[in-house]
Amino acid sequence: MFGEKACNLIKELSRCENVLPPYNTDMVKEVCAEIKQLDDLNRSNGAIVANESGLAVNSNPLYPTLRIGVTALKRNVRCLIAYHHNRLRILRTMRWEFGSVLPADIKVNMSSEEVEWFCQYSRNLAKYMRSIGEDGLNLGLDLRPPKSLYIEVRCLVDYGKFELSDGTVLLLKKDSRHYLPRTECEELITKVYRRL
Repeated sequence: MFGEKACNLIKELSRCENVLPPYNTDMVKEVCAEIKQLDDLNRSNGAIVANESGLAVNSNPLYPTLRIGVTALKRNVRCLIAYHHNRLRILRTMRWEFGSVLPADIKVNMSSEEVEWFCQYSRNLAKYMRSIGEDGLNLGLDLRPPKSLYIEVRCLVDYGKFELSDGTVLLLKKDSRHYLPRTECEELITKVYRRL
């Protein structure tokens, strides 16, 4: 039955909602072969209908076959587009979740074209983030907006003097508490981890 394999592709993808199933190369090739077969059949039937110009187009016995063939071909193409579009949508979501490097178990499920698309998407996203502001802006840090711009920081080690971006100098001693801007704290945390 025409369109059955293409429909199976969509069903396979819908069973794994936010997980990327292995790319089904065989089924995609079969659907492409079916599209080619339908196109050839439609061309030959269309040529016969066009040559029999004496008959009205709608009364030609091949006309319903031609319409069904065109409809089946369009359905297969739409299913292939939907299959690939939804896989790319899942990959785009995973880029925001995992960053620019995907785990190996996910990469195994991708086709070579999807790997190339993912790398290009990551490059474009990184280029865009570098273009925002003076030092760039990492859009992947906080996917949800913070509830407050300041957070309470409790020093676990003697850090010494710490200068904020506005020029204020703080003395960070062990067990002292401070309210600092969230952006300063992220920078401070990375500095402390580098020291350890």
